[in-house]
Amino acid sequence: MTQDIITALKWRYATKKFDTAQKVSEDKLNILKSSFNLTATSYGLQPLKLVVISDQKIKESLVPLTMNQTQVSDCSHVFVLCTETEISKKYIEHYFSNVEKTRNTPSEILKPFETFLIDEFTRKPKEEIQNWAAKQAYLALGNLLTVCALEDIDACPIEGFEPKKYDKFLQLQEKGLQSVLVLAVGYRAEDDMFAEMKKVRRGVEEVVIEM
Repeated sequence: MTQDIITALKWRYATKKFDTAQKVSEDKLNILKSSFNLTATSYGLQPLKLVVISDQKIKESLVPLTMNQTQVSDCSHVFVLCTETEISKKYIEHYFSNVEKTRNTPSEILKPFETFLIDEFTRKPKEEIQNWAAKQAYLALGNLLTVCALEDIDACPIEGFEPKKYDKFLQLQEKGLQSVLVLAVGYRAEDDMFAEMKKVRRGVEEVVIEM
């Protein structure tokens, strides 16, 4: 199993050319959605949402907002990783209500931590909260890339897009969201020359420090 994971990670690459005829199945999509939802996040607050786009016209409209990268039009689905624009007192209270219900934990046990988080997020500058939330989105992206590899799904993570234009076009602000990352998923085209290129990485001994 360990070798299977390493093989899958060596197999994956940032796909530059997708096979437009191949689509990710509903079962595979559900695995990716669940993987996104199960991603570890700071405090467990999950300040994230995932927009999944399959409509071809919408995908094509995203190309000029993505520095003309055609991966978003040619792939099977476009994932837009978004963060909540505000972590409010109500948002935190809802989280703890869910903890109480799911784990059957008495509210008096949870209350001190709930009060601490409400105080923390009330006094933090908005920019600091947005930066914190964006870091959670990168955690989710890493998780999705690994699961894609294990499920033989090709993917291309994209930072080169215009978030404000995405937000406006997809009406994310009305949903209390802002886009942070884009992930195109699908299956590589047979003539994508990048598929056969050797993966360039520093050696493990160069990047791992043991003490």
